[in-house]
Amino acid sequence: MPLRVMFNMNLYPFVSITPNWPKLGVEFKDISPLLADPDAFAFAVDAMYPPNVQNVDYWVGIESRGFLFAAALAQRFHHGLLMIRKKGKLPPPTVDLDYALEYGTDTIQMRKGEGRVVIVDDVLATGGTLKAAHDLCVRAGYDVVGYSCLVNLTFLHQQRPFCINSIPVHTVIDY
Repeated sequence: MPLRVMFNMNLYPFVSITPNWPKLGVEFKDISPLLADPDAFAFAVDAMYPPNVQNVDYWVGIESRGFLFAAALAQRFHHGLLMIRKKGKLPPPTVDLDYALEYGTDTIQMRKGEGRVVIVDDVLATGGTLKAAHDLCVRAGYDVVGYSCLVNLTFLHQQRPFCINSIPVHTVIDY
């Protein structure tokens, strides 16, 4: 069954907000209702294609919710899918990158290759994970041509538009 083409859809009603979760003072943005609605999910996927990006070879999903959107984009636009995973989740050989978190460090990894990629995640918060994903993609041999996130938590960063290496991060829903 082909995707239904919709020209305009308000996605805000499909994101529920849970106050004080997972801790006091945080308003959690839950995209589960959007994923559960086939029309909202299809519209979101179409809307996540970054403007002015052409000749994409792969959509790169960041573990784990980024996988959902990257896979849908890859299928929808007939491109390949690559995954960025936490250390120890992919069999060797992999390219690894350690990066700083707010309270510590983490390691992400992916397979080496080449081609033009768009990095995809569910939420843009401070941009640290996207920047690490960019650095990993470059280290692994890929040319990063775009970024896409469903939700942008604009109150967590001052840059408008938010860019990584002079490439704007495309977002669909801004808070």
